[in-house]
Amino acid sequence: MIQPLQVGSSLASNPNLKELPADYFVEIEHLNQKVKLPDPKAIRALIALMDMRAVIGGAASHYGGPAGFSEILSVVYSIIFNQANLNQNKWYDLVNLVNDAGHCENAHYAVKALYQFADLNISDLWSFRSMGSPLTGHGEAHLFPQGVLVSNGPLGSSLPVSQGLAMADALSGNFLRTTVTLLSDGAAMEGEAKEAFAAIAGFAQKGALAPFVMIISDNNTKLSGRIDEESFSLAPSFKALGQLGWDLVTLESGNDLLSCYQIIQSVFEKVQKNPKKPVAIWAKTTKGIGHLKSVQSASGGHGFSLKSAKELSAMITEIYQPQAVPSAFFDWINQTIEVEAEKNNQTELGQSADLKATSGPLALLNTKKDKVQIGVSAAMISSAEKGLPLVSITSDLPGSTGVAGFRKAFPQLSLDVGIAESNMVSVASGFSKVGYIPVVDTFAQFGVTKGALPLIMANLSQAPVMGVFSHIGFQDAADGASHQGLNYLAMSLGLPHTQVWSLSSAKQAQSIMEQAFEEFAQLKKLGQTPPSYLFFLGRENFPLAYDEGARYFLRKHEIVYDSSSNYKNCACIIAMGTLIPEALKAANKIEQELGAGAIVIHPSYLTQPDWAQLKPYIQKCGGRVVFVEDHQKLGGFSEHWLAQAVTQDVGIKKSQILGVEGEFGQSAYQALELYEKHGLSAENIFNHVKKMIEESK
Repeated sequence: MIQPLQVGSSLASNPNLKELPADYFVEIEHLNQKVKLPDPKAIRALIALMDMRAVIGGAASHYGGPAGFSEILSVVYSIIFNQANLNQNKWYDLVNLVNDAGHCENAHYAVKALYQFADLNISDLWSFRSMGSPLTGHGEAHLFPQGVLVSNGPLGSSLPVSQGLAMADALSGNFLRTTVTLLSDGAAMEGEAKEAFAAIAGFAQKGALAPFVMIISDNNTKLSGRIDEESFSLAPSFKALGQLGWDLVTLESGNDLLSCYQIIQSVFEKVQKNPKKPVAIWAKTTKGIGHLKSVQSASGGHGFSLKSAKELSAMITEIYQPQAVPSAFFDWINQTIEVEAEKNNQTELGQSADLKATSGPLALLNTKKDKVQIGVSAAMISSAEKGLPLVSITSDLPGSTGVAGFRKAFPQLSLDVGIAESNMVSVASGFSKVGYIPVVDTFAQFGVTKGALPLIMANLSQAPVMGVFSHIGFQDAADGASHQGLNYLAMSLGLPHTQVWSLSSAKQAQSIMEQAFEEFAQLKKLGQTPPSYLFFLGRENFPLAYDEGARYFLRKHEIVYDSSSNYKNCACIIAMGTLIPEALKAANKIEQELGAGAIVIHPSYLTQPDWAQLKPYIQKCGGRVVFVEDHQKLGGFSEHWLAQAVTQDVGIKKSQILGVEGEFGQSAYQALELYEKHGLSAENIFNHVKKMIEESK
């Protein structure tokens, strides 16, 4: 038996159970004993209040899934804390608690605040998902080590980690600690989860796993709709857990507090007696419960359905009916209404410089804005209408990535494999081999991590795919580090037979992708194998075009702005599509404060810089170039390009790369807050240009 290093635990110790606030706790009777638990209605109310505050700040948030998990969480935490208090143990010596339903982390925060665990108070929930809060969109161990054991977010990724925790406990001879993992039905669709389903039961049978409990919240709902309608039923997969070696326990009423307590308590006792039989609780829950509008929506209220804080009172009252709402919640509601009114007033009165500009770089921002994604959909629809055999193969996020419009227009050419990004890419390669043009889509973070090996195998099989990967860099600000793709270029630019683009606007997206579809088809017709084409884009609104008259070419770069002829000194800013607005603001500041010119270039085609196109612009600026990307500095397009520039005389004399310096991200209301923190803002671009120009004098 090998003992691990004594590393200790960063988790907070047991909460004080003697003074639990009566307004937020309820009592049930179990085996003739009264048990006090967090009130699921209070948990749901706090989720709604947190979500509304985050939405006002500019962030997305989630109600449906965590609302459905509330009874289960109430029971799990109460059993763990009560047992630890009774035995005078630290709770984390008795249980490894892992959340693999990342979007439900706000429910965990609510429960922790009710217990005042880790020094959390209800008032701390106010700043949920903001820059100054450790309460991030998903649980992040590097930001909240007192309350999060294992980071989560990418569905299905934390379950195998919890397998490792239980196997490590077994190796050290610690069979007194139970690993408890909370899983959503969507997470159960991932390949990582399915591998763990088999491995956990298999290792347990060999005595190589400490006691293990998995609780699945099955509400048959994912972001794009009902799982069995949009993809396929998961019921056979859950039933098969018994055949894999799990003790499968069905909890038919996963939103009934007493039923949850009776079953979960008995399971905890059972698994301690027989660690060789891990237990899976298949809990039937209702996504969005407590709020009828959420329950009835196709996604079960996956996001947050309220548009204004003025609707909060009705929602919280509905959650609590027929009981009275604790008065403290109305205080929070009133504060939220005040914050919303103040923000709306500032928006109405404020006029940013770019909205006033009629000339210069800021004028390019004074245009109609929309999602880049509408160009993606337009390109797919127009190409299909021309007869190209496009097929959309998605994994639950078509509304976020831009392919939803195509799927609505061509439902017969649209498949949803469920929340399974690796499977999505591999399936697409099969379609490619037969002669279709398959388009896969997801967030950049998932496309390049879970899709990397399938992309390699697709290219090895001479079965290339088209990928639309959105929410790059810090654009998924609210969801935090786990969803922020800060390595998407490092993980794709090196893939053989793969070509990579950055998209800056809807008009550019439509033009570039239409050309790519046509090229793909022509190469196939000539008996040649195309590369795989990957298109990366942001989440937020951007100008529909930076130049209404611009023409876009598949492997050329986009010259967004050029004032070099008007000034003696100049600097060249080469910025990713999401950061063009910051580059243009910096260009304005350069002109106004330095009396110098600026050239803003969007690299567009990232795989191979067209130095013949770029060299004249670099020379105009005396060889001064600032590269800007919402990506890790290490392995980004800037390093990729500069490495190629070493062997060619392209005129670069001074260069600076602005990127992320080896850090993980965090939650924030808006990406701009993270750009400022990591040195990617207009101000920072300006400062580097200023230094370059001053040094050259």
